[in-house]
This record gives sequence, structure tokens and C-alpha cells, in this order.
Amino acid sequence: MTPAAFIESTPGELALSGAWTARGLGTIGGRLEAVSVSASSTMVVDAARVEAFDTAGAWVLQKLLRRLRGETSNVRVRDLRPEFVRLLELVDPQTIDQTAPSPPSPAPSSTLDRLGRSAVAAGAQAMALLGFVGEIAVAFAGAVAHPARIRWRPILYNLRSAGFDALPIVGLLSFLLGIVVAYQGADQLRQYGANIFIADLVGLSMLREFAPLITAIIIAGRSGSAYAAQIGTMSVTEEIDALRTLGIAPLDLLVLPKVLALAIALPLLTVFADVLGAFGGMLMARAQLGVGFGEFLDRFVKAVSVTAYLVGICKAPAFAIIIAVIGCFQGFRTHGGADSVGRQTTRSVVQSIFLVIVADALFSVAFSALDL
Repeated sequence: MTPAAFIESTPGELALSGAWTARGLGTIGGRLEAVSVSASSTMVVDAARVEAFDTAGAWVLQKLLRRLRGETSNVRVRDLRPEFVRLLELVDPQTIDQTAPSPPSPAPSSTLDRLGRSAVAAGAQAMALLGFVGEIAVAFAGAVAHPARIRWRPILYNLRSAGFDALPIVGLLSFLLGIVVAYQGADQLRQYGANIFIADLVGLSMLREFAPLITAIIIAGRSGSAYAAQIGTMSVTEEIDALRTLGIAPLDLLVLPKVLALAIALPLLTVFADVLGAFGGMLMARAQLGVGFGEFLDRFVKAVSVTAYLVGICKAPAFAIIIAVIGCFQGFRTHGGADSVGRQTTRSVVQSIFLVIVADALFSVAFSALDL
């Protein structure tokens, strides 16, 4: 390889050649001190014939560029190989930012172009989510095969935070929803003298649909967002990388306990919501229709079968898995800073509620086909 050299082909152009390495530099650093440029002219450093490049050459080149920029602001490097550019960026990132030619401004994208890019991004995210679900399934199978790997303390902690701590808000909203359902149906039932059928309306609507759905939506906004924010913050602060360095699988520590705890807590919260919703409807039935508590409960037991009750309970574990998986998935996709944490947390809530409603619709179609 030829030693490092340079020639000033024109007053505004400096051509570099040879091996700009620790062995090839020689005394070129002293000779570069004589290169100067007038304040009003532009200097172009042509690096097309640079054969080799290392950190020593990068340091000499960035020193030259800094000195030339002190004399004129119009200095740029041309035709430096991409691998040499990355090395120069490691030595001095500002050198690349200031010497790289400015990229051409992108052409305004059309509506069809934006739609296509959105579809591609959505498809890529769906595939990533599918892969994440597969990783969780593998981790769960490993935990079942080796029960000693199950972390009971995080599971119990998440049971308390996602289950017991959510009882007040779930109970209050379910109670109010039962009141609303009974109040909206009271006028119509009164017109036909069918006051007693308020028990059918409240019981079937709350136990089959409203109780599991409103509970899942509350938990998606309350716990799903907390999962995304917690894991996203750990990703930003590189705590997840530290866990991997220590040999701790993030899925075993951060994801499985949340999924298992929510799969246990959400059915129990749904039962609690059933009770409070029916109680709210019973109070409104007495206030608006004159249906006493004894009459309401007697009709309630006849109208609501065990099958209708189990239909609502069976939805809860599926909703819980959707909420926990989406929250953890969006948390792991966080990168950058605090802005990304907020963005992924918002996406987790939106996607969780959307998928819960889609799943509820699919359950309704399936149960209708099965005549349940």
C-alpha cells in the first residue's frame, strides 16, 4: 500500500490518496498544516483514492477539517467510502454531520403512498406481535416443564396491583352501568306492563356482555398502560439489557408473571362486576318500576341460566391475555427517550381496547353459532 499523500489539484480542492493509517501517515500531519483556504472560497476534500483508513487517519483528517472550518465554513468531504465514514463518525460525529452532503428533500408523498406505508408498517407490527406471542408460549411451556422457574412473588404482586387494587373502580363503574341499563329500559317496559322483565334485561346484558367488556376496558386503561410504561422505561434506561447480561430472561421476569396474574384476576373482577351491576339494576328497578328486591331476585334466577353466567366468565381470560400481551409487547418496542414511552403506552391502550372489542364480537358470533 502506498503511504498517505495529498495534492491540492485546484485552489479549492484537496485530493487525498494512499493509506491513511498509523503506518502510512508518516510526516503528513506536519505538511497538512501548510494547507489553507481563503475565507470566501469553498474547500472540497476528495477522498476517492484513499486505500486504507484507521483511527489514526481519522484523527488526522478530522483535525484538518476542524482547522479548515475555522478559516471557512464551506468545507466538505467527497467520495469517502461508507466504512471509512463510519470510522470517522466514531472519532468525531460532528465531522460527519457537517461534511456529509445534505440529502435531497423528499418529494411530497401521495395519499396512496402513505396508505401503502401504513399497511406495510401494520403488517410488520402484526408479524412482530405474532413472534412475541410465540416467545411467550415457549417461555410458558418452559415454566410448566420446570415449575421451579415460576416466579411467584411477581405473580402475587401483579395480582394485588391489577386485581385487588382495581376493585373500587371496577365496582363503581359496574354499579353505575347497571343503573343506566335499568333506567334506559324502565320506560319501555312500563309501557307494556312488563316491569318484572327488568331482571331479564339487567341480568343477561350485564352477565353476558357488559360486565366482562367494561372490566376488560378498565383494566386495559389501568394495568395495560402500566405494563407498557414499566417495560418501556426499563428499555430506555437499558435495564432489560442488564437483565440479559446477568442471564435473566426478561420474558420470565417481566411478561409471564403479568400474563398469569391478569388471567387469574380478570375473571374474578368480572364476577365482582356481575354482582355490582346486578345490584345497581335492582336498586333502579325498585325506584323506577316498583319491583322489590325479592321479586327481582326470584325472576333473576329464572331468567339467567348458568350458561349465560359462564359465557361472560369465559371471555375474561382471553381478554386478560390480550391486554397483558399487548401492553408488554408495546413496552419492549420502546426505544429512544421519554417521548417513545408515552407513544407506546398510548398505542398499547388503543390496541388493547380495539382487540378486546374485536374478540368480544368474535365470541358473540361463536356463541350464537353454538346456540349458547
